[in-house]
Amino acid sequence: MRSGSNRESAAPRYLQIADELAQQIQNGILAPGAQVPSEAELMDRYKVAPGTVRKAVAELRASGLVETHHGRGSFVKSRPPVSRKSSDRFRRSHRKAGKAAYIAEAEQAGAVPLVRVLYVGPVDAPDDVAERLGVQSGAQVLARRRLYFSDGVPTEEATSYLPWDIAKDIPELFAENPGGGGIYARLEEHGHELEEFSETVRARLATKAEAVALSLSPGSPVIHLTRNAYSTQGRVVEVCDTLMAADQFILDYRIPARD
Repeated sequence: MRSGSNRESAAPRYLQIADELAQQIQNGILAPGAQVPSEAELMDRYKVAPGTVRKAVAELRASGLVETHHGRGSFVKSRPPVSRKSSDRFRRSHRKAGKAAYIAEAEQAGAVPLVRVLYVGPVDAPDDVAERLGVQSGAQVLARRRLYFSDGVPTEEATSYLPWDIAKDIPELFAENPGGGGIYARLEEHGHELEEFSETVRARLATKAEAVALSLSPGSPVIHLTRNAYSTQGRVVEVCDTLMAADQFILDYRIPARD
């Protein structure tokens, strides 16, 4: 958004209103958690039509400054982004210390993490998952679906898939809590030493169901991250599909310049 909010500005009126409200948020006039003035109040204050107000609030949502809840209104966001450092969160030292990747990254961000297990059990592998795991489409795999919270706020939902021939011999993988260090620690304890991870990141708008699951405003952006975990034998021993609230994360990657 551009700075300045007077009527003579070349910016559209809704952007001028959004800028003024953004400045109030940044200056603490509208504090974290505070309700943004209602549509009727903003219409009266700025002498504009309902559509102009809605576009202004939508601009604030897109900037990650407010969130809208149906029937309640819009509120100033009070949660800082969580920084995800791919070069750090999968280090073996974290697993040996009994910390799974999400726990390690949340603690580094100074947040209180919580994991809610939504499902653990066999499923038929979807086509893309089967291709990534190198199994037949529809083959039985173990699925682990979780919802993650930071300071009590849902921030991401993730589903891991593991080949059945590997998972069936590791009973801890079928438990809601697989133990310290998470599923990667259990894989390594059973001889599947991890060599590397590959990740693909996409951005899109949340579906209605995804917005509900992550307590997002309708049309909020999400990050869809897919990951493959490779063993030292070159086999993909786990794949994970993660959906993240885009305004809650900074993807921070360290990339070596040498061969």
